[in-house]
Order: sequence, then C-alpha cells, then structure tokens
Amino acid sequence: MPAAALAVLRAALADLRSNASGDRAFIQAARSQHALFKALPPKFEQVWLELVDRLESSALFSEESCSFSQTDLLDNLALVLDKAQAKLTATN
Repeated sequence: MPAAALAVLRAALADLRSNASGDRAFIQAARSQHALFKALPPKFEQVWLELVDRLESSALFSEESCSFSQTDLLDNLALVLDKAQAKLTATN
C-alpha cells in the first residue's frame, strides 16, 4: 500500500509543520513506512532516512541554527514525497 504510506507521511509532515504533533511522532511515522520504500528505488529510502536523521538531530536545538534549519529539512522531506509520488504515478 505505497499510496497509503505516502498519505500517512504527508499527513504527519503537515501535522509537524502546524505544530499539531511533535518531532518524535513524525520521526516514528517517517521511519515506519516500509511499504512505500519497497515500491521505490533504494535511493529514495536512503535520502529520506538521511533527512529524517538530520531532523532528529535538529530537534536537539530549540531554534534555527547555522548547521540545522528545520524549515529547510521539512521542505526537503516534502520534495522527496513529491518525487516519490511522481515515481509511483509513472510506474502505474
């Protein structure tokens, strides 16, 4: 169910952006969507997990720092989801 996993990740990202949920809830959801990444080339999972790792590290800081921009990380996570959706659409 890659489409369902993609929807879960989009909702979790939206909740994180709106402060409806915290970093931990998003990170848990982000790491548990194995069905989505099995349906995509391995590079998607690699990039996704690297971004999630950075987000997890940035959660240690209470504000934007020069080495971690949570806004940029969230934008990049959204971009990966957009590309994943495009890839899934192209293969169907």
